[in-house]
Amino acid sequence: MRSSLSAGFDLGGTQLKFGLIDPTGTVVYKDKTPTPSSIEGLIELLRTVWADLKKRESSIASCGFGFPGIFSLKDRKIFQSPNYSGLDNFDLFRALSGFIDVPFWIDNDANMAAYGEWAYGAGKGTQSLILLTIGTGIGSGIILDGQLWHGKCGFAGELGHVVVNSEGERCNCGVRGCLETEASAPRIVRNYQQLTKTQERLTSEDIYFRAKQGDEAARRSFAKAGSYLGSGLGIVINFLNPEMILLGGGVMTAGEYLFAPAVEETQKRSYRASFACCRIEKAALGNDAGLIGAASWAKGRAFPIN
Repeated sequence: MRSSLSAGFDLGGTQLKFGLIDPTGTVVYKDKTPTPSSIEGLIELLRTVWADLKKRESSIASCGFGFPGIFSLKDRKIFQSPNYSGLDNFDLFRALSGFIDVPFWIDNDANMAAYGEWAYGAGKGTQSLILLTIGTGIGSGIILDGQLWHGKCGFAGELGHVVVNSEGERCNCGVRGCLETEASAPRIVRNYQQLTKTQERLTSEDIYFRAKQGDEAARRSFAKAGSYLGSGLGIVINFLNPEMILLGGGVMTAGEYLFAPAVEETQKRSYRASFACCRIEKAALGNDAGLIGAASWAKGRAFPIN
């Protein structure tokens, strides 16, 4: 039996990732399972996973959840989740209280990933950082002066819904030309389809492999998305002057095909002095960032150091 373990849950559009961390932030157990399509199915899945975790480890002392969408600190609900509408205004706290028998906290999934990278990942030791997770959508979290920045009501950090192309496609949030519609995985696929006039069913990973093989259209597809990503990062740097920006999420496995054009465009869009004092790096915790962050956030709330 281990002591002082904390559980973390990270809900994505396709997978629910979960695990346990010890007091040093080390993941001692993790797993994942497909995300149910309905909110009822999700709650039942969480109930089952929680029971399995308790059977595995009896010493779980706290639990954290990262859910996608606009999370209200006051109401403890997701007001709007562009990519998982079943969460909208659903009483998460009440539902989870029915079976979670330790202190638990709910927050936005990207906030939790940012906290994980700040506490135990590439951002450890920094005072201010911005994390963007780039996948099916784009999430982000903000650490300012060593504190997770929620804003007045809990809605801060939605950089995926900053407009970078006023003539772009309509986003699931209802606005046109969001960073999420211009630089996420689906956009990269659409870029390639438009450039090649193909009707193939592809993923951003397929485009990445074609880029590695020298496919110029594939490389241009990433470069175009990277350019819009850089426009968003330029806004962040000029506005917040952060110490570090971290880029994570599944799309970042494409490496320099996205990263290099993003940094190049960021430099064009930023004040030189602000750009010079901000490190832009790849996140370190990979797919574990959300569950590590949720677990460590809950642990810190349940057992504060000070």
